[in-house]
Amino acid sequence: MLKTPAYAALSAKAALVPFSVERREPGPHDVLIEILYCGICHSDLHQVHDEWNRSIFPMVPGHEIIGTVAQVGKAATRWKAGDTVGVGCFVDSCRECEACRAGEEQFCAQGANFTYNSHERDGKTPTYGGYSTRVTVDENYVLRIPKGIPLERAAPLLCAGITTYSPLRHYGVKPASKVAVVGLGGLGHMAVKLARAMDAQVTVLSHSPGKRQDALRLGADDFIATRDAQVFTQHAGRFDFILDTVSAQHDYNAYLGLLRRGGTMVLVGLPDPTPLSAGPLIMGRRRLAGSLIGGIRETQEMLDFCAAHGVASDVEVIPMQQVNTAYERLVKGDVRYRFVIDIASLKHA
Repeated sequence: MLKTPAYAALSAKAALVPFSVERREPGPHDVLIEILYCGICHSDLHQVHDEWNRSIFPMVPGHEIIGTVAQVGKAATRWKAGDTVGVGCFVDSCRECEACRAGEEQFCAQGANFTYNSHERDGKTPTYGGYSTRVTVDENYVLRIPKGIPLERAAPLLCAGITTYSPLRHYGVKPASKVAVVGLGGLGHMAVKLARAMDAQVTVLSHSPGKRQDALRLGADDFIATRDAQVFTQHAGRFDFILDTVSAQHDYNAYLGLLRRGGTMVLVGLPDPTPLSAGPLIMGRRRLAGSLIGGIRETQEMLDFCAAHGVASDVEVIPMQQVNTAYERLVKGDVRYRFVIDIASLKHA
């Protein structure tokens, strides 16, 4: 076993502190990765605070991992030492169910083995995430980071990027599609960039009027401040597709009214239960759907798309020692638009 420096939450809502985890020596099909950067996802905060009631402690968060391959197992063929790679939200799955065979491991019938706050395939060994200096992962669950994407800006693509790319692709967003993005945070800013790269007409819907200039800078064609309830009447039936990235409770019915006949609204946030009326769905033959990250194949497709179109996350790079301050700022929405930890700060501590 490889003793590895990390930062962990020892109990619910506790501050993250220096910690040590044991990584397995690479098995035949494993790769050992020296971590360079790890993004901070809002789900890290949710799980450290046990807001979803399934947290396992001690917890080492982090599922937006960028690093270099340090060692490969004897039978591993996909990677070699020195390769620049990524690890996203899961590190294994059953590989046998219909979802896994279809390349959608995130929907594994047995439950994907998530990068942290989960267990290895033995069902007993806890998984620890990327707030650490290295990780050992099966070669089939590792991603190639294309040249041209700054590595610190590539890290959030492994969660925020694929979370927004997958529904845009699955529901057929194409050039000239009229797309609305609800919320301009870590997910929303990636949705704007990706939809724009697909040549869609992009509008940001935000409760914060002060984000107008940022929305336009990121590539949006228009911005609608939703504090004024009249905008929902003024723009009724305007959009083909709405990607709702907001995790706070809000009125789905109002946003559904912005869809054209036959339009689709997809949720990628996880707010508290929100009342939903059948009327806005039935009267316009509209669809309300949900989406969860993407499989390994689609995540690699997303990374290649980002490299080809010059898309990367807007980030603020921090040392590991500032992670608790970053969490406090994240609660306040004080980040544009994703924190990324420079793991060298942990290695050199």
